[in-house]
Amino acid sequence: MAHSLVDHASAVLLGAGLVLWFWGTWPLLGTHSYLRKLHALSVADTLGSLLMLLGLLLRIPGQWPLLTLALLGLVVWNTIFGYVLAACSLPPPPQPATEQDSAP
Repeated sequence: MAHSLVDHASAVLLGAGLVLWFWGTWPLLGTHSYLRKLHALSVADTLGSLLMLLGLLLRIPGQWPLLTLALLGLVVWNTIFGYVLAACSLPPPPQPATEQDSAP
C-alpha cells in the first residue's frame, strides 16, 4: 500500500511539473513586455522543474545526492539569472556633470 502511495505521489508531482512547464510557456504568446514574459516563464519553469525533481526523488530515492544537487543548482542558477536579467534591463544611472561639461 505504501509503495503504491509513493508511486501516485511521484506521478502527481511529475504531472504538476509538466503542467507548470506548459503554463509558463503560454505567456510568451502575449503582448506584454519581454521582461514580463521571461519572468512568467522562469518562475513557472523553475517551479515545474523542482516538482519534477521531487517526483523523481520519490521514484528513485537511491539517486538522492544527484537529485539534491540538481535541486540546489536549479534554485541558485535561476535566482542569479533573474537578478542579472533585472540588473541588465535597468537604464544606466545618470552621470554626474564634470567641470569640462559645464565650461563654455
